[in-house]
Amino acid sequence: MALLDVDHNAAYNTFTGADLRSAVVPLKSLNPAQTAPVEIKLSQHARPLPPITLQKGEELLDFVSPSLSKFWGRPIHMRGIVVLPPNYASSKARYPTVYLTHGFGGNLNYFAVSHGKSIPKNMEEGNLPPMIWVLLDESCPSGTHEFADSVNNGPWGRALTTELIPHLERKYRMDAKPNGRFLTGHSSGGWATMWMQVAYPNVFGGTWSTSPDPVDFRDFTNTDLTKDTNIYKRPDGKPTPLVRMGGKDVLSFEQYSHQEAVMGDYSGQISSFDWVFSPRGNDGRPMPLFDRTTGEIHRDVADYWIKHYDISRILTSNSKQLVPVLKNKIHIIVGTADTFYLDGAVHLLEKAIAPLGYNGRFTYLDGRTHMDLYKGGLETRIAQQMYNVARPGNTWKPKQEPDAATELAK
Repeated sequence: MALLDVDHNAAYNTFTGADLRSAVVPLKSLNPAQTAPVEIKLSQHARPLPPITLQKGEELLDFVSPSLSKFWGRPIHMRGIVVLPPNYASSKARYPTVYLTHGFGGNLNYFAVSHGKSIPKNMEEGNLPPMIWVLLDESCPSGTHEFADSVNNGPWGRALTTELIPHLERKYRMDAKPNGRFLTGHSSGGWATMWMQVAYPNVFGGTWSTSPDPVDFRDFTNTDLTKDTNIYKRPDGKPTPLVRMGGKDVLSFEQYSHQEAVMGDYSGQISSFDWVFSPRGNDGRPMPLFDRTTGEIHRDVADYWIKHYDISRILTSNSKQLVPVLKNKIHIIVGTADTFYLDGAVHLLEKAIAPLGYNGRFTYLDGRTHMDLYKGGLETRIAQQMYNVARPGNTWKPKQEPDAATELAK
């Protein structure tokens, strides 16, 4: 099959509406050195994304950011879905607000068919407390911007905290104070919400980050960026594993990187990290962390990543300033069998900050992977802990109690 990636995002979403593709041509074998040419025609448009369908009590969010628009020289939209509690229209009360963002590959359409359906239903049925949820789209042409201020993507964190949140708090009856603003997200969204809490400790009252991308760069999916020299090979010469399933390694970092390169040189997961974390090169694009052919780590780029975006290093190096404003606000939940080995960095972070006074809460769900972490009612438990912070002494309990396997660190 041939694909013409018209909108240059195949490494993020393989087929989108502008793309052209051929039919799939079955072949018994293909050896480019010997097989005769195969005729393929770009005769089909990719299937367009379905229109967004909102549930009762939901509103689309489309805000043009002044600071991001200035950075890019064109209007930049911050998009999402605002989910209101069932009794919002008939009440004059204010509500705690949860800012939730997705992982790599997600977008506004993903939210509409996932959390956009489950959250209103669970609030209506009494399995989530009455709060306002803001589902934030963090996808962008380079992958996911993760709400980090970046020399490549622009000031997404500043835009969120100084522009979008004030705009929302003027429009909706939100608790406009730190102990009424909460963060949660999974995977890249987990890293983003950890970053926002650490970078803006006085804005938010706590983050519940699940299976976050590496929060300690000494274990960047099995590579120690502080001292290793090659991201494809471990110090013993063995391939660096990236994906495991059923207790077995199924995909190496090198294999994944080469697959991503086939789909384009930006908007993939690895290049997305470059766009968020790297300095800008002389060509105007982010400098790559490593050589895509050999895996050799570029030490100057790795050092830049560590200095500016290693959450563990920031928390340890700036503990005197950060402990007073972050105490009891850090919650991380990850599976012990995480598909991408992300539990390793979480362990390192916990050990690094344990003696410093942050009182972070770390939960390791036994046997859970990246994909099944939320089974059994994890979202309910997270929301309950948030509500307890916003409404101390409240008596809210879910109608359906989560199973015992999803109990969180207190």
